[in-house]
Amino acid sequence: MAEPQRFDLLILGGGMSYVGAIRAAQLGLSVGLVERDKLGGTCLNRGCIPSKALLETADLLHRVTEQGAEFGLAGHDGIGLDYSALGKRRDAVIDKHVSGVEFLMKKNKVTVIKGNGVLTGPTSVRVSGGESGDVEASADHLILATGSAPRSLPGLEPDGRLIITSDEALERNDVPKRVTIVGAGAIGVEWASMYRDFGAEVNLVEFADRIVPLEDPEVGKELARVFRKRGITTHVASTVDPETINRSENELSFQIAAKDGGTRTDVTADVLLVAVGRRPLTEDIGLENIEGVEVERGYVKVDEFMRTGAPGLYAIGDIVPGFALAHVASHEAVVAVEHLAGHDPEPVRMELMPRVTFCRPQIASVGWTEDEAKAAGRETKSGQFPFRALGKATIVGEIDGFAKFVADAETGQLLGCHIIGAHAGDLIAEPTFAQLVEGTAAELAMNVHAHPTLPEVLPEAALAVDGAPIHV
Repeated sequence: MAEPQRFDLLILGGGMSYVGAIRAAQLGLSVGLVERDKLGGTCLNRGCIPSKALLETADLLHRVTEQGAEFGLAGHDGIGLDYSALGKRRDAVIDKHVSGVEFLMKKNKVTVIKGNGVLTGPTSVRVSGGESGDVEASADHLILATGSAPRSLPGLEPDGRLIITSDEALERNDVPKRVTIVGAGAIGVEWASMYRDFGAEVNLVEFADRIVPLEDPEVGKELARVFRKRGITTHVASTVDPETINRSENELSFQIAAKDGGTRTDVTADVLLVAVGRRPLTEDIGLENIEGVEVERGYVKVDEFMRTGAPGLYAIGDIVPGFALAHVASHEAVVAVEHLAGHDPEPVRMELMPRVTFCRPQIASVGWTEDEAKAAGRETKSGQFPFRALGKATIVGEIDGFAKFVADAETGQLLGCHIIGAHAGDLIAEPTFAQLVEGTAAELAMNVHAHPTLPEVLPEAALAVDGAPIHV
């Protein structure tokens, strides 16, 4: 075994926690980072980066083939999808950014220890099975960041070929002709949107009473309308009955059953994609031996500075309660590092974390829905404004959707923003900042927006909170 290594900070898991490693190095701490696979974790290697690379091609293909004639493009009918070339681009995007993270670790003098790490104490680990050899490492503080993996359902366990998760879907270099997706949350609707743009027949199955059930109900209603228009068949309050599955060599048949015991629909698919969320990877990392750590349903309990109940031990990312999103994990890592380094960071506030779903049309939100605000004891008022009333939306040919603000009824303070429409993921930055500084709808409306641009939807929606939008 190699000589024991000692650091100011150890990080177990090299996903978005690398942001915390960089911040710690900036603050003068010596940092060791343990990772058994590639740096960048799920987001960079099996999640947001490769999936968004595919979605970018899906959007481009739609714009050229479906909107090309309208935009005056000649020869657009001859354009098709070369998935092999797309797969190479997907992999090149991943490799470029993995290399970028590796460079940043070297630049900031972060020691990367390759192998499988297991806790031997609150701030110590044993690393084995990797290119770094067997290593004992300890530190003054340790951040757990072991990430997550796709969930499955009883009877729908992935076989990697006919029944798959998003991990296997990202590795494929072809487009199934018929796809059924179980789960209409962010991952499910992104894959439904992408596969439909690539020409697949898509069935989308959701156990809740509406698709994207964690979003504002009006957003879910609008997405369902657009998906119907696009030819995506949705089945809400339904599930795939595993007892009806019949497999052949290249396809499987089954029934989609309404959960009230009513309607049953016979379906044949080339692929069944299970997209029912992700589970925290907290097993087999030695947590059971650490006194003071509370784990519930696999999630590690932390306070607003990401501290566990064990001295010196922090946890971030998909293994703690909250939004399992890359940018949330990055923010949590920075807050944890600044806290353990003796600084005074603002605590993590989930209501200020933006969420983006990259289907078409995109969905983005921050803060509370009306129902959530009322449940928190706030009296609310709201307003929304449609993209179709914007000149820029007409110019880009993306007129579906709207922006909606939820505000305090008395003060006008912004409590939530919900956008469905073109470039929603980019537009959500301004409402997120407005809520950070406790801005009001009136203040956001006073901010002058260039014309013609898509961000003009925001001041109009803010004006609509008080019933005074200009262009409707």
